[in-house]
Amino acid sequence: MSSVLYDTPGPRAKRRNVLLSVVFILLLALVLWWVWRTMDDNNQLEWDLWEPFTTGEAWTTYLLPGLADTLKAAAISMVIALPLGAVFGIARMSDHAWVRGVAGTVVEFFRAIPVLLLMLFANELYVRSSLNISSEERPLYAVVTGLVLYNASVLAEIVRAGILSLPRGQTEAAYAVGLRKGQTMTSILLPQAVTAMLPAIVSQLVVIVKDTALGGVMLGFTELLNARQTLAANYANVIPSFIVVAIIYIVVNFILTSFASWLEQRLRRSKKSTGAVLGEDTEINPAAVGGTFGTGGEGGGPSGFTFTDKPPR
Repeated sequence: MSSVLYDTPGPRAKRRNVLLSVVFILLLALVLWWVWRTMDDNNQLEWDLWEPFTTGEAWTTYLLPGLADTLKAAAISMVIALPLGAVFGIARMSDHAWVRGVAGTVVEFFRAIPVLLLMLFANELYVRSSLNISSEERPLYAVVTGLVLYNASVLAEIVRAGILSLPRGQTEAAYAVGLRKGQTMTSILLPQAVTAMLPAIVSQLVVIVKDTALGGVMLGFTELLNARQTLAANYANVIPSFIVVAIIYIVVNFILTSFASWLEQRLRRSKKSTGAVLGEDTEINPAAVGGTFGTGGEGGGPSGFTFTDKPPR
């Protein structure tokens, strides 16, 4: 079956694809065998190194508290960065030049600085400021500050791109029934753009979860990777601890992306048209319009529709 990206493969292409698949599987099996032999030769597969993960002490003392701090920092950063990014993304499309200029400068500035540098700068700022932040809580504040500043600027560009990707007919139809720009943005554009932006937003949220490890390495924040270091020092199982922590990260991010995929499908189903047909005597209330406008280039509505006479702003 043909698609937009490629044509249906012929007999030679099918044979070539099968051959490449077999070669890839063999190479992957060879790499896995080499990893297994290397770990076995270095005594990394001994049961004594993996036994701590079968007891509750390694989890309750190190891994679970570290995972809780990771999720805590990531959740706080997400809650702050998402609305802040939406505000700056919408501000970059403002009709006022000074608003666009300020928002664009802030977004481009923080997006260009590495998130680790933002964390280190925030930590020094909290040390030298008059804020009464204890040394135990300071790493969390620094990690959250760096994550919020960087990811809010990235999310701002995602929001702006998502809104600009919508057909222009959506905005024109909203103005045709008398909606102001703010009403058009909140009732028409943003609800549709959220579905288009969701994959990119989730990808950025996964980045937030992983970037919390930077605070553990440089600031002593007791997140999952930092807790792994303490665990490995006590049980002398460096490689097994890395493998277990990597699996935990994979599971957490898989759950996050799976939830986002389910939410995206649910949003798409909920936004499907009901197929209701309006009669000629139906009166449209512009203030109550909240659905999805068509993207066609038709002129005025059917005869009998009532439109507001207020000019669009």
